[in-house]
Amino acid sequence: MADTRVNPAFRLEDQGLHGLGAVHYNLLEPALMEAAIRRAEGHLGLGGTFLVSTGAKTGRSPKDKFVVRTASVEDSIWWDNNAAMEPAAFDRLYQDMAAHMQGKEYFVQDLYAGADSDQRLDVRVISELAWHNLFIRHLLRRPDPSELASFTADWTIINCPSFKADPARHGCRSATVIAMNFDRKMILIANTGYAGENKKAVFTLLNYILPERGVMPMHCSANHAPGDTDDVAVFFGLSGTGKTTLSADPSRVLIGDDEHGWSDKGTFNFEGGCYAKTINLSAEAEPQIHATTTRFGTVIENMVYDLVTLELDFEDSSITENMRCAYPLEAISNASATGLAGEPKNIIMLTSDAYGVMPPIARLTPQQAMYHFLSGFTSKTPGTEDGVMEPQPTFSTCFGAPFMPRRPEEYGRLLAERIGKSGATCWLVNTGWTGGPFGTGKRMPIKATRALLTAALDGSLNNAEFRTDPNFGFEVPVSVPGVDDTLLDPRQTWADGAAYDAQAEKLKSMFRENFEQYLDKVDEDVKAAAI
Repeated sequence: MADTRVNPAFRLEDQGLHGLGAVHYNLLEPALMEAAIRRAEGHLGLGGTFLVSTGAKTGRSPKDKFVVRTASVEDSIWWDNNAAMEPAAFDRLYQDMAAHMQGKEYFVQDLYAGADSDQRLDVRVISELAWHNLFIRHLLRRPDPSELASFTADWTIINCPSFKADPARHGCRSATVIAMNFDRKMILIANTGYAGENKKAVFTLLNYILPERGVMPMHCSANHAPGDTDDVAVFFGLSGTGKTTLSADPSRVLIGDDEHGWSDKGTFNFEGGCYAKTINLSAEAEPQIHATTTRFGTVIENMVYDLVTLELDFEDSSITENMRCAYPLEAISNASATGLAGEPKNIIMLTSDAYGVMPPIARLTPQQAMYHFLSGFTSKTPGTEDGVMEPQPTFSTCFGAPFMPRRPEEYGRLLAERIGKSGATCWLVNTGWTGGPFGTGKRMPIKATRALLTAALDGSLNNAEFRTDPNFGFEVPVSVPGVDDTLLDPRQTWADGAAYDAQAEKLKSMFRENFEQYLDKVDEDVKAAAI
């Protein structure tokens, strides 16, 4: 009987991969769980979750990402931000990885990236680990079973954690490598068990492809009002700034938690699942996300748990602060069934200010929005990248520099055009520190952040009294129901006002120094919005 789970004309042999052992195509969650347990890749957890350690790599390895330098992309890649690999080195890497794969068991998922059928990317993911295949099955969009028999991939990802690259032979930095070849439409990932590399590789691809179509790719979560797909909010931000938490508002419909596109038709999710941080996750504050940690098939990464009861410890970060769970969107009761909605009405730029200077919310002019989008100020949080052990203030342009293959001005211009056409209102929200910097102050209360966002999204915040912030020039509300007035004025939260002023000057100088790289690339009105 023919295997309807794969196109008979599109097997790995047809892609030039010969001599492998058992190959499993498009297994469903139970079969992937069985395989992962049989192969001792992890353990069965409460409710049928899968408990796994990613090994030495508990976060992304951005310094080990490479783009193959070919004529077709020579003039369009942002080479200052993307390390180059020579085509011959990639070819050797592929040949050596294919030889390493000989005789071994592999798992294949044929998936879609993009809820909009006009913009989607068809992706084949070949995994050495069964649980990686389960992970990416959650995170990308799953074709209808009837579509698999005719599926062919636009791009192929091969993920082989047991293979170690040779920097001298393969033109990379270390034994770990993530190499992207736009001519061969292939991504090779080696020597890392961190599953997030799979999804971010796809995001990077879409960040390159979609701007050519006039579509704005966004490192953001998104939701819309119940019954109104035109009341859309998008939340820009790096990992750890609150994209997943703040978009998972039970009073709104979740479109997605991390990656979206903005086209003439509206907003569309790239993914079919969520990848949520679980550090300090509680059933009281985030009941739906917490519930997924006992849901069948959820992948639980790098969490400490009781070896007898299997109870998870959400406060123990001894493995990593970057503990996570991966689950399909349908695990969230208020998730959109289509992943599609209208154009954004509100744009929220999330920052985690480790300096304790920024207010919890500010209203931005379109020019200020462009300035803060290109600046991308935030703090890297522990564990999201290899070697980050405490919050580090950083400027990550477009709130996602590690995933941006093109120059940031391209994305900035696209965003400005989209805001200009839609008339969206832009907000800057600080989920970082208040009352002092990291180590002295405390994290912004999530209840206050939620109250401010609710007021912004329902329109009531626009009717508040605003003051002009003396440091950044944006508008800050003076009083908002349910929020301590003192919290809205960061200087008042510090015990020493002079110390706050000194810290603010330090941060402003960092902004100025960072933005110098864009001064000859932006319009005069954006320069005027700079501090």
